[in-house]
Amino acid sequence: MRYRARVEYDGTDYSGFQLQLNARSVQGELEAALARLNRGERVVVDGAGRTDAGVHAVGMVIAFTYPGAEPAGRLQRAINALLPADVAIRDLRRVPDGFHPRYAARYREYRYTVWNGPRSPLRERFALGVRAPLDVASMADAASAYVGRHDFSAFGGISDRSPVRTVHMVRVRRDGRLVTIDVRANAFLRGQVRRMVAGLLEVGHGKIDKEALEAALAAPVPALNGAAAPAKGLCLRHVALGRRPVDDKEDEE
Repeated sequence: MRYRARVEYDGTDYSGFQLQLNARSVQGELEAALARLNRGERVVVDGAGRTDAGVHAVGMVIAFTYPGAEPAGRLQRAINALLPADVAIRDLRRVPDGFHPRYAARYREYRYTVWNGPRSPLRERFALGVRAPLDVASMADAASAYVGRHDFSAFGGISDRSPVRTVHMVRVRRDGRLVTIDVRANAFLRGQVRRMVAGLLEVGHGKIDKEALEAALAAPVPALNGAAAPAKGLCLRHVALGRRPVDDKEDEE
């Protein structure tokens, strides 16, 4: 039977979501748990995309085909009992054969979190600590430069063969000392969100403005010399399932 589920994980101690040789991955932990339930036989886990080393998730979508007719609730409890403390699944349910979350994803939404206050070890496990004040209003205004269908080579990989992405929304908000940057798009280039955030932080520090960000997006070279915000502040919050856009590519943030 084919199942899908949402996965939450603390990516701090992982090399990323995707299975890798000689490195701890979220996919590896999920497949190890399923193999234990399946008498040592591998059960392949398909993800809606990839997250890079150190990136977190509360809404990654996975799917797998499991032999037998285990009720979804019982299977979910059994899997969670075998997973490490930094990974958990929820909302496990049956889906049609052939369902693949990568191709079923309509858009992905990430949140980058900044703690704009005094040093805070607990908060800064999942957020970038920034001591200097940030001009959030200017960041919010400049964020509109990213919205729309663009060639994001300057904020992803210059050599990427398919660098065009459609960004639906970039929202910058402050709640006391906490600054959040939400980005929604059909798909992302590897490292794209963290490079976009790096640009907005430069705006927040008064080093560049919206026009400079627009020029960087249009330039044929890496923006800000390839600067990217640290992975620990980034979290995949939601994968919306539905009709797949024609130009959709795998999320490799």
